[in-house]
Formats: sequence, C-alpha cells, structure tokens
Amino acid sequence: MSTVKMVEYDQASDEVKAVYDEIMKAKGIDFIPNFWKTVASHPPMLKQLWDEIGQVMAGGALDPLMKEMIALAVSATNGCDYCVNSHTAAAIAKGMTPAMHGELMAVVGFFNKTNKLSDGYQVEPDVKPNVE
Repeated sequence: MSTVKMVEYDQASDEVKAVYDEIMKAKGIDFIPNFWKTVASHPPMLKQLWDEIGQVMAGGALDPLMKEMIALAVSATNGCDYCVNSHTAAAIAKGMTPAMHGELMAVVGFFNKTNKLSDGYQVEPDVKPNVE
C-alpha cells in the first residue's frame, strides 16, 4: 500500500499532466504506471525522475535491452517487486528471451552470494582495474 495518495490523470495539475503525457507517449501506453502516479505527489520529483530516466536509458554505448537487463538485475538485488515486474516486462519487450532471463537471474544470484561472502570475510582486494 502506498504511503501517499497516487495522483490520477484527471486530478493532476497541468505540470503533472504534461509529464504524464510524455510518459504515455514515450512508453506507447494509454495509462500512467503506479510508480509515476505515486511520485507525482511531489511534482518536482516526478519531473526530475522522468528527465533523468530519459537520459540514463537513452541510446549510448549500452543498447536498450542491456540497460533494461541491468535495471532488472539491480531491482532483483534491491528486492523491489514493482521494479522487477516493470523491468522484466520492458526487457521482454526489447527482446529478452526466457533463456536470457534465466542466465541473468543466475548471474545476479551468484554474485549477490559471493559479494556477501566477500563482505562477510572482509576479503582484501588484490585485483584492481587498470584505468590509464
């Protein structure tokens, strides 16, 4: 259950409606996802997050599918059910196959386990990246 009242489109200010319209157009959908309706309770944050996701997920050295799979991996690691579902759907829409999804979850699970072991044992780093 949300800790704030979600802002429905018909109750939104013009400022929020403008962002909502951008969201629906960019995602090719005819509804506002609950995450965006929730953060719209603070319009400046809605605008900031929408602008930021546009920059982060824009084309670059990583292709859109890879970015969605990274978002899915981080969401699974952080335990965000909403985000896991959202980014799984987006990754599938961008071409993630069931085999890719399975491998991704195997990598996530393995490295979460070994990271925790490394932290627990306080393993001192002995391999460092060469960044010249």
